[in-house]
Amino acid sequence: MKKLLLALGLFVSLAASAQKQISLEDAVMQQNRMFRADKMLNFQWIPTTNKYVFFGDSGRKLMTASTANAAASELVSLADLNKALGSDFKSFFGIEWKDANTLLMTDGLKFYEFNINTKSGKKILELPETAENAELDNTKQHIAFTEKNNLYILKNGQRVAVTSETNEAIVSGQFFARNEFGISKGTFWSPKSNYLAFYQKDQTDVADYPLLDITATPGKLENIKYPMIGQKSERPKVGIYNLTTGKSVYISPRGNTDDYLTNLSWTPDEKYVLIAELNRGQNDMHLNVYDATSGAFVRTILEEKSTRWVEPEHAAYFPSAKSNNFIWFSEKDGFDNMYYYSIDGKLLKQLTANKFVAKDILGTNPAGTEIYFTATGPNPTNLLVYKVDLKGKQTLLTKNEGTHSVAISPDGNYIFDEYTNRSTPSKSLLIDKSGKATTLLESKNKYDGYTLGTSEVKTIKAADGTTDLYTRLIKPSNFDPNKKYPVMVYVYGGPHAQMVTNTYLDGANLWMFWMAEQGYLVFTVDNRGSENRGVAFESVIHQRLGYHEMEDQLKGVEYLKSLPYVDANRLAVHGWSYGGFMTTSLMLRKAGTFNVGVAGGPVTDWKYYEIMYGERYMDTPAENQKGFDENSTLGYVKNLKGKLLLIHGTSDDVVVMQHNLALIKNFVEAGKQVDFFAYPMHKHNVLGKDRVHLMQKVLGYIMENNK
Repeated sequence: MKKLLLALGLFVSLAASAQKQISLEDAVMQQNRMFRADKMLNFQWIPTTNKYVFFGDSGRKLMTASTANAAASELVSLADLNKALGSDFKSFFGIEWKDANTLLMTDGLKFYEFNINTKSGKKILELPETAENAELDNTKQHIAFTEKNNLYILKNGQRVAVTSETNEAIVSGQFFARNEFGISKGTFWSPKSNYLAFYQKDQTDVADYPLLDITATPGKLENIKYPMIGQKSERPKVGIYNLTTGKSVYISPRGNTDDYLTNLSWTPDEKYVLIAELNRGQNDMHLNVYDATSGAFVRTILEEKSTRWVEPEHAAYFPSAKSNNFIWFSEKDGFDNMYYYSIDGKLLKQLTANKFVAKDILGTNPAGTEIYFTATGPNPTNLLVYKVDLKGKQTLLTKNEGTHSVAISPDGNYIFDEYTNRSTPSKSLLIDKSGKATTLLESKNKYDGYTLGTSEVKTIKAADGTTDLYTRLIKPSNFDPNKKYPVMVYVYGGPHAQMVTNTYLDGANLWMFWMAEQGYLVFTVDNRGSENRGVAFESVIHQRLGYHEMEDQLKGVEYLKSLPYVDANRLAVHGWSYGGFMTTSLMLRKAGTFNVGVAGGPVTDWKYYEIMYGERYMDTPAENQKGFDENSTLGYVKNLKGKLLLIHGTSDDVVVMQHNLALIKNFVEAGKQVDFFAYPMHKHNVLGKDRVHLMQKVLGYIMENNK
């Protein structure tokens, strides 16, 4: 018996030693490369057919199959495409379909079309080298683009100036409001491409903010426009350019000149433009209709007010090309739900009344009578897909728990569903109208053969005693419940982010599992104020950023200390951006809770942050000086206990380095020692190979000082 036990012990030891270790470099750089689950990359339905395409051979082949025959074959190789076009594409990334036979591709400046039947193609458009923000129209014949601050159209091969502003502070055709309110671009082609709507922002009164370019000798000043809370903001307009007349009309805010013009959409008949105008205080929104020809105001369809904030993030969606009736997202009943309106302003039907968050519309059936959309479902760590008809009948389409990505077939009879969850790296399904699912691809576990710890997701109660908060605890592979482990708490904690999700690895970064193998527990809790939980959960932070979030994080600490295998005297905390704000706040306002903190790119005083995000949650100092004072970290420097490392990218244009420098100045004046590390020329995130250096710095600092 003793020999058998010794043999078993030797076998276990040899098996363990056969496992490969993941290096920190691989944990940082390879999570979405070497360890990425197998997927049907860039899956797309071919228009008007039941055929589809996806990438093969790392994007060097375009594969095709159909609902009738899932056996994939090569449609075209990258080599053949480049030979036909005289191009040098490295992959098929970015393709789109002009029609069922024609592919469109661009390298950024040159646009090509390729016929998949004849295997022939040609260059169709070429932009000047200085062009940016290019967007093809819906007919795929014209293209809008910007150069510096002006907007142009390449029309029938001819360059047409839409704007010709000599004042570079007046910018057309680019995003405005610093990408808030769901804004990601600045041009909007009408459905039939007879008009081009565009954002214009006048930044004349917005303060210049200096960034230093150290790559020049001597160093060079780079000014950016950065509107800080309570100061002068952008003045927006919406222009509408008529391609037939060559003239533009302009729409200005109906309220104050610095109100926000957001969520622009066209009616299918091109007669109207819908714009959600939001006051600068972000608590009063009007959905307005404008005449596309004259720019004249037609009517207000709806108004929403709140004592906290209103945040439109979805443009009006028109389910049918034959009707101007549209769908509008609203949180007015506590969760994002969908409402069906006529263009005259009549509420036709509240389509959903869920006590969970609807996220995005994916499309409709051909008749425009069924709308496909993503939503969390009852468990907010999921992302599921539903459909709802215009009478409000709702159906869950994705039967598996997890996070789903879906593409609807042109006839609406099939959906391609690719999902992941805690036990599934990735699975690709084809689901027919009856709900029958066929597996197209199931990824193997890319971590097989590597030493990897475990992750567990649970809930704890928030500081209010009633609200459930989701937690994730990562343990080492050789976890021993009889030992005491130090803990690193990874925190974000801010709006529009969710750290714990029903995905493989539970939403964690792979470097967290590396940290666990060094003998740590790695813990995260999504506190109140984070995403996907509805208005009450998310808006509790209003005027007091940091306060409730810290109270919930302390409940996480309380939970950790209740675990018999946690060393309560060896707790560390790390976060970036809002997580950097949370880290410094916890280290200073809850001093002694953590031995070590590492704060990257932290907000340290909200008066230094941008208007659009900051005023939504904090209002202005004139309206909420008490809130700004209470939640600034600058006044708490004398409280510091333990070791604190502050990190910042010197070219950060989101959380400018003034935040960290102001905090360090206060530490110096208080006679408190802290550590600081700068990443020259990096912006808000340290990316590329330098990110390995960053994580070595962060994790090494924690392990060295958390003793």
